[in-house]
Amino acid sequence: MKQLFTNKGIFQVLLAFLLVISVMSVSNYIVYRNSISGIYEKMTQVNTLAMKNMIQSFDNNFRTIYNMIHTIHGMSFENSEAKTGTKIDMSRVYMLQDQISNLVNSTDYIEEAIVFYDDIDLAITSKGTSSFAHLFNEKYKHSVYNSGYWRNYMKSRNPLRVFSGETFTVPANSQSQQAYKKLMIVAGGNKVRLSSKNIILLINEEAFLKEIHQNLLIPGSSLVVLDQDRRVIAGTDNGADINDIFEKAIFGGSKEASVTKENYEYHLFKSDYNGYVYIEKLPYQFQNIESVTSANRMIMLVSIACAVFLSLLLSAYLYNPMKKILRQLGGTNIRGNDFVKVESGIIKLKQELDTCHDQLSVAAGEMRRAAILRGLYDFDWNMEQDEWLQQYAPGFYKFKYFMLVSVHIQNQNSKDEMKEVPEHVLDKLNLLVADDSRVAEIVYESGRRYLLFVGLNQATDREAQLRTISRKIMSVKDEELSDYVVWCSVSRAYTSESESYKKAFAEVKYDLRFRKLDGSFELVDVEQVKYQWSAYYPFEQIEKLSNYLMNGKLKECRDVITETIEENKNRNIPYCQFIHVAQSIFYAMLRRSESLLEENEELLQSERRLLDSLSVISSIANIEQELYKTAKLIVRHQKPEAASKLTPSFISQYIELHYMENLYLDDIAAVTETSPKYFSSYFKKAFGVNYVEYLNKVRLSHARELLRDTNLTIAEVGEKTGYLNSSTFTTTFKKYYGISPSEYRKQSNH
Repeated sequence: MKQLFTNKGIFQVLLAFLLVISVMSVSNYIVYRNSISGIYEKMTQVNTLAMKNMIQSFDNNFRTIYNMIHTIHGMSFENSEAKTGTKIDMSRVYMLQDQISNLVNSTDYIEEAIVFYDDIDLAITSKGTSSFAHLFNEKYKHSVYNSGYWRNYMKSRNPLRVFSGETFTVPANSQSQQAYKKLMIVAGGNKVRLSSKNIILLINEEAFLKEIHQNLLIPGSSLVVLDQDRRVIAGTDNGADINDIFEKAIFGGSKEASVTKENYEYHLFKSDYNGYVYIEKLPYQFQNIESVTSANRMIMLVSIACAVFLSLLLSAYLYNPMKKILRQLGGTNIRGNDFVKVESGIIKLKQELDTCHDQLSVAAGEMRRAAILRGLYDFDWNMEQDEWLQQYAPGFYKFKYFMLVSVHIQNQNSKDEMKEVPEHVLDKLNLLVADDSRVAEIVYESGRRYLLFVGLNQATDREAQLRTISRKIMSVKDEELSDYVVWCSVSRAYTSESESYKKAFAEVKYDLRFRKLDGSFELVDVEQVKYQWSAYYPFEQIEKLSNYLMNGKLKECRDVITETIEENKNRNIPYCQFIHVAQSIFYAMLRRSESLLEENEELLQSERRLLDSLSVISSIANIEQELYKTAKLIVRHQKPEAASKLTPSFISQYIELHYMENLYLDDIAAVTETSPKYFSSYFKKAFGVNYVEYLNKVRLSHARELLRDTNLTIAEVGEKTGYLNSSTFTTTFKKYYGISPSEYRKQSNH
């Protein structure tokens, strides 16, 4: 017993416990002093912030709705165009319907958009067309808001108005059954006519309010939304006396006001966007505060007494274990400051364990990665690889099916495109997807490729998991990878068998090349890839590009390159097709610069850079810049030509200026002061085609522009482009383009 009281460590434990008791007592006293009313005040402040966030969400939703109405008004289909004689121009109607469908599908809470006209019994929706009366009397039935109501309402002059949610009867899947939906209605204003269209939007109230996050409000509170005319649009409390509250509220120059009535506080917020008023109803004070504070005082006293008693018992109880722990850590003297010795021993032991754990984790990770990549890359699968996977990557076999997701991350800065992605960025991606129990395994395939094996219970679960993974990767891209370009490729669903992993990897390995040219994030679904050629390659413009280079016209060269790339971006072609377009432009520029290519190392380096950029799926801007650099190199290194008319630049310029004249071979030979035979041989060597074929291409290129952009007759077009009669013009045009000039004009104007 004497040794117990002379041991410094035991008194350290006792003092530590007493310190904890003191801190706990002070904390309880502070809570007691502030009581529940202080907590309530904090909660109301937090609730006010949540309310303002909800108002911002409401404003964003209303802004989306108003923008959609203005967009539909701006669509080029008016009442005057709806009829051709006594018939409705259905082709124009279907075009408008497609545009409306694209708008409605972009917003989850838009149930339907309806466009109709005053004197036509036709309703145009995102799903098709129908009779306006049938739409509101059969498909969306309501005792008040029927087709007659909306006809009369839209004929009168009204501003844009949002109607509160009403229950509509809609057809269910079975024709004999009916379902019910609560829909809010937005009637497009016609007080100031933006177009002849009447527009009604049906809003799914449940989906609309789901985006507002009403669960942020404290329990017992409610929310009511009013428009500019104090009409209730939406709310969770239908019993509030709105008029009485408005009479007591004083906004003044502020956008907020507060009213206290009976046991509630009403906070009023006026929107900066549309003037709508949001009324929040809060209980004025928690009930039974006195009983709560009394109970809190009793708990504080009892806890202090119990803590002091337990401190004495624990101090004595810890004495013997402390001696044993100290001996295990190498201590011999049990007197003095035992806890300092125990702490230093534990710290040393922990450091050794952490080092060992880190080494084992790295080794296990490398073994796991090696096992997975060996299974993906080895030509033949064998039992040894299967055993490796079962040992180091057991997640492969947790699910019956799986799909493979390849995530490709690349720096947006063209100078750093070949630079590896920092490891901490990939760790962020790993942490985000690792919390999903569906992600069976994750592995780095290379410096910029990240492979996710996503488990599926059924093959039909693929679409749902695809959306989930896409959202998660997109959130990482926005938060952690804003400086990077992220692409994904997803395989089909396979059974979780060893041989299936190689098949899935073969699908995603190269399908990133089928990504579109626009956007910094895209998910390429192997099942959705369509192998069709839609690239744009204007042969006439590329032919002119070579002539521009020969004549040193850099601006015209850049215009041709930019126009070709922009058109392909507008067509949204896959990257694999764009590779061929970029290479074709590059080699078209080099076609007449072979001598430069042989003796100029800069052009060879430019070719290597372009091919490297295309192989790593580089940015479109970088490829465009590389093509323009090549054009500048060719122009800069062009050898100065002698002051002779027998040069490619002079010949091409002369033909471009005089193609509409009778430029026979003898005539052009005389102009260049040479013989027809010599000129013909020189021309074919310099331009790669004979003189007549080149002249026809120049003439027909201008003829196509005249056919497309003017109303000249076929004979007049032929005459203006150098053909003696319309028969010769038509025959030559059909020879080169496969169709007659009149057929070409019809296709161009279609």
